Amino acid sequence: MQKIWIRVEPWDKDIVTTALECGAFGVMVPGGHAAEVRQLGKIVIMSEDGDLVPGTDVQEIRIESQDDEEAVLAAAHTGTVILDTSDWKIIPLENLIARGADVIFKVETAAEAKTAFQILEKGVDQIVFQPETCVELKNFFSDVAVEGEVTPLDTAEIVSVTQAGMGDRVCIDTCTLMKPGQGILAGNASTALFLVHSESIENPYVAPRPFRVNAGPVHAYTRVPGGRTRYLSELEAGDPIYITDANGKSVEAVTGRLKIEKRPLMLVKARVKEKEISLLVQNAETIRLTSPKGEAISVVDLKPGDTVLVALETSARHFGHSIEESILEQ
Repeated sequence: MQKIWIRVEPWDKDIVTTALECGAFGVMVPGGHAAEVRQLGKIVIMSEDGDLVPGTDVQEIRIESQDDEEAVLAAAHTGTVILDTSDWKIIPLENLIARGADVIFKVETAAEAKTAFQILEKGVDQIVFQPETCVELKNFFSDVAVEGEVTPLDTAEIVSVTQAGMGDRVCIDTCTLMKPGQGILAGNASTALFLVHSESIENPYVAPRPFRVNAGPVHAYTRVPGGRTRYLSELEAGDPIYITDANGKSVEAVTGRLKIEKRPLMLVKARVKEKEISLLVQNAETIRLTSPKGEAISVVDLKPGDTVLVALETSARHFGHSIEESILEQ
């Protein structure tokens, strides 16, 4: 998970409060204020009386030339490094990321933060930003913190929809209110996931529950932050997951709870790029997949020839991690 630190110098209680509300990982505050921060909420504190102490646990190093990279690497092996640079920003970060250095990179704008998070398709793990006002801080998080990954989506054609007997299915209740067109990627195979629509659609049977996705049985996979997949049944309250929309934009959300109940299932088979893929879902009108136009399609209305959105990948998975190995899932 990429971490955002907020530097609050001089001390400003309102900015610290806003940082907590925006979901900052940590705050850097002047000495003597750590107790005040702890009264406001739980967050990592960098201060003379905080969780990390500048000069002892943390060093701030400015890179002016390539020679300074070695000092950063050496310091990163023994503690935390706050990295500042001159106008020469991208190349030092690329070099340090490639050499495995975990640093906190100082940024001055949301655009710099986005670049830092994307360098070498991996990005830095931590950045620090110093706002002057609460409004500036909120705008920064609006531009950066909710920026998600983009998952390439393909169009699959429905081959068949058949009843499959009883099974234990999983409803994922998130801490986010989803909009029409958003849902969770789930599938029988980690390499082929369907975009299962959220229960954000008005219907005559039950009230909308826009925080919920009736995602599939206990064995099904879903993608989570960190480039991993997990079984639906493994998720617990507090676990991070991805919410994905019809354009493939995936944003991180928090699992609130799981509801696992025995329900009648149906097997959905589809074909994409000459490959047959499948998903088991509950047999109910309120369970929906997602069309290429972003519209919700009830699984009971699906018929051969209909098209839905799916996410494919070529690499296999071992304990949720992508690996280059031949594994047949069918």
